[in-house]
Amino acid sequence: MTHNLLFICTGNICRSPMAEGIARFEAAKRGISVDSRSASTLGLDGNPADPKSVAVCAELGIDIADHEAQPMTRELAEWADHILVMETRHALKLRDLFPEHDAKIALLGPFGGMMEIADPLGGWKFTFRRIRDQIRPAVEGFLSRMD
Repeated sequence: MTHNLLFICTGNICRSPMAEGIARFEAAKRGISVDSRSASTLGLDGNPADPKSVAVCAELGIDIADHEAQPMTRELAEWADHILVMETRHALKLRDLFPEHDAKIALLGPFGGMMEIADPLGGWKFTFRRIRDQIRPAVEGFLSRMD
């Protein structure tokens, strides 16, 4: 069975593309069948991933260079088995827009021992690396519940 994972952040150019790539990478290592996607609460469409997100993922052998932002849609909400968000405000927005999918929505951070995962946009490369290093154990923690 393939698990459809949808990662959400504000612009779909920093955190959620990293989470999408990390989930695909870590699931493959564990032999878990995952289709991983990501989307924006802001509605960005077609924007590339931030070059710093691409760079810090490449350090781990994860290629997200072809990523293009997409807006969150009802179709994506229906497709997803799990909708993992970076901040409480993302969850609140999605619950307002798609109340019928409430049970699918969860914060990603608690799976890695934190509440929210901050937006690195505008930060230095080390800030993106720190956020990547928060996302990775959270994704691993989520995937460990699927083994």
